[in-house]
Amino acid sequence: MRTLRKTIFIALAATLLPLTSIAQGEKNQAYYVHEDQVKPSMIQKYNQVSKDFMEACKKHNLRDMSWQVGSTDTGRYFNISPIENMAELDKNVMAPLAEKMGEEAFRNLFKRYNECYDKHGDYVIYLNKELTYMPEGISTTTEGQNYRKWHFLNVTPSNIQNLKGKLKELKALYTSKGSKEYYRIYHNGFGNMGDYYLAVISAVDAEDYAKKSKENEALLGEEGKKLFDEVFSYVQKYETESGQMHPDLAYTPSN
Repeated sequence: MRTLRKTIFIALAATLLPLTSIAQGEKNQAYYVHEDQVKPSMIQKYNQVSKDFMEACKKHNLRDMSWQVGSTDTGRYFNISPIENMAELDKNVMAPLAEKMGEEAFRNLFKRYNECYDKHGDYVIYLNKELTYMPEGISTTTEGQNYRKWHFLNVTPSNIQNLKGKLKELKALYTSKGSKEYYRIYHNGFGNMGDYYLAVISAVDAEDYAKKSKENEALLGEEGKKLFDEVFSYVQKYETESGQMHPDLAYTPSN
């Protein structure tokens, strides 16, 4: 029954995915995110398990999957993998790894993971290229800038288009002013409860982020302040998270 429900869900999601892409911009990149809410006392152990897992994938050259790893200061770990379509979620990409490692070693690895958290889950998000401001080229891997600031703009269904319109205006303002504070905009997809836009800003560290933010505020001036007020008039709930990316835990198959 569980397998049947999953199959039905994937089929429905695959049917609706083109509609989402058209509504939000056809070239938006989809990402499958596995989030682990790691217990504070287990963060060091979780990092070690993640490193062991990545090394096992390298050793056995796991194919058809790659990911980046990010974490917030509150212990939320994101394993982020690009996907072409929802049908990819129905593939058991870990089967070759389990076969090469041996079933017992494979299960023990994930048993160690499970000891590190009480809550975890999966969902899909989309990188919205239309709203993203990275004039030198869009990239999610910003070399030398592993610090992250996540801005969650939760929005009601009735205000999604209004908020999107204001985010377009914001990008136009940043562009006209030549702002040096670059950001990526994501929006929620399948597996998320509620709607949101997510602005992600990269920096060297917290001090570098604060410096860029202050300079950008001065650059945009009163025009920027007014526009941000208009943006937030459509935001139901606003939350921020600080954290970092972990290139040492990321994985890309070798050629």
